[in-house]
Amino acid sequence: MAGKPVRPASAIDQTRRMLSLVTYLKERPGARVEDVARAFGITEDELVSDLDVLPMCGTSFRGGDLLDIDTDGERIWWHNPDDVAAPLRLAADEATALLVAARAVATLPGLREGDRQALLRATAKVEAAAGEQAGASARLSVTFESEGGVFADVDRAISERRRLWIRYYSPARDELSEREIDPIRLVSVGHTYVEAWCRRSEARRTFRLDRVAEIKILDEPSAPPEMELRDLSEALVQPAAEDPEVVVEVGPGGRWVAEYYPHDSADELPDGGLRITLRTPDPASLRRLALRLGADGRIVSPPELADSARSAAREALAAYDGAAQA
Repeated sequence: MAGKPVRPASAIDQTRRMLSLVTYLKERPGARVEDVARAFGITEDELVSDLDVLPMCGTSFRGGDLLDIDTDGERIWWHNPDDVAAPLRLAADEATALLVAARAVATLPGLREGDRQALLRATAKVEAAAGEQAGASARLSVTFESEGGVFADVDRAISERRRLWIRYYSPARDELSEREIDPIRLVSVGHTYVEAWCRRSEARRTFRLDRVAEIKILDEPSAPPEMELRDLSEALVQPAAEDPEVVVEVGPGGRWVAEYYPHDSADELPDGGLRITLRTPDPASLRRLALRLGADGRIVSPPELADSARSAAREALAAYDGAAQA
């Protein structure tokens, strides 16, 4: 076969190659398989494998406008290059989602007026471009779960670089606590959060705005230590190396824990389960995990957390038995 790969191709390498392949084939109708393989430095088998994937790609998530590319083993034919090259248009559901989100953000308290006006101008342009497809969005609205006053105070504190005092509800402990925090930035990942330096724990923490029971802007300046902002694209909770280590053993039914929780290691156990080592700034929050796992898992260490989890399970079982006998 023509062409030899220099090294095993990763998914990223293949994606880059296939993007280049689309342009290459558009400019060379009826290109010979061996010539294309040689040009990309791959084997003909690898090229045919790419060609098997390309017909599943296109400009729509709904199954239309796909690349109509095939080969007879010697030449490659692309039957609809002009259709795929047509300018993209927003579908009705895409236009609706975009417009509803834009209008919701424009109503947020604390949003700077210049940003609000820029967003409204952009929304108007999208409405004009979408035409009749934008009609459904006018009948929908979104209400943010966080209190508007909390968002406004956090945004103001960040702008003015001032410290905040908050009373915050922690569901893991089922308690309200008072904290002074130096806000760093607002983050939206499903809910709205403020990432801040917590003066009580002397560590970076993330607080969900709808769990802030009370908030005050203080006169003290906000002075978080210099730190690199984290990439939150994959997960909001990202353990640090200095966080306490927790070891959890799960059975086959609890293997999902390794997919859901960031962890340092996940070692196979003889019964098909896993021994998972992870880090968390708040080990006590994992008691809920232990209760959820039930017979499918247990906390191994630290010992005090394992004892606490067992006590919580016994209390929950006693409460359940008492309710059943009532």
